[in-house]
Amino acid sequence: MNISRNIGGTALLAAMLLLAACSGTPEAVQEPQQTQETQETQQSQTPETEQPRETASSTPSEQPQDQEGLPPTAQEAAATVMTALKESDMSQLAAWVHPEKGIRFSPYAYVDTENDIVVTKDEVAGLMNDSTKRVWRTFAGSGELIDMSFADYYKQFVYDADFIKDGEIAVNKVIGKGTTLNNLTEVYPRDSYDFVEYHIAGIDPAVEGMDWRSLRLVFEKIGEDHALVGIIHDQWTP
Repeated sequence: MNISRNIGGTALLAAMLLLAACSGTPEAVQEPQQTQETQETQQSQTPETEQPRETASSTPSEQPQDQEGLPPTAQEAAATVMTALKESDMSQLAAWVHPEKGIRFSPYAYVDTENDIVVTKDEVAGLMNDSTKRVWRTFAGSGELIDMSFADYYKQFVYDADFIKDGEIAVNKVIGKGTTLNNLTEVYPRDSYDFVEYHIAGIDPAVEGMDWRSLRLVFEKIGEDHALVGIIHDQWTP
């Protein structure tokens, strides 16, 4: 009787242990699956920083070309000289003046090789501060002497209008034509010189073009380079 009870108790205990073991098995099996899912989620959320990105590259033809060192054209040289004149930058102007011939100032279209004043390259930088009066020829019409300092001459016979803003530009071509004889190409022949003209057709409409004016910059051609040798002012004359 006691044996039967012991056997029955033992069987019941074994059954309970088996049931407990069976019920705990799925949890043990699921743990690796949860770990794998967590790793996959972390991998999907990680930025792809390790993958190299393609970068756009420019070919040499797309890059700006370096123009430094190339001799300026006559028009490019004239643009720099005109800026110096507008700003009264005589040091910059001097940098363009011919080292041996200097620069000749002509108040009108006719270039007077005997009476037009020639200023050396070394003198140009100090012209604005030089109060010395010079005779720059005679006024058209009245015949009176143009007796004034360079600063006064500059205001009346050099940059007497905004040529950069309002001027029409031509290379080796005369635009402004008046009653004064123009001998530019005789004094400065085309095979050795270039000139650039800045021309303003008129300023005050009321005078119907009788206030036109031009400024011609003359450059000697030195190889492919240019040196300033003349500034010719021109305007309507009676």
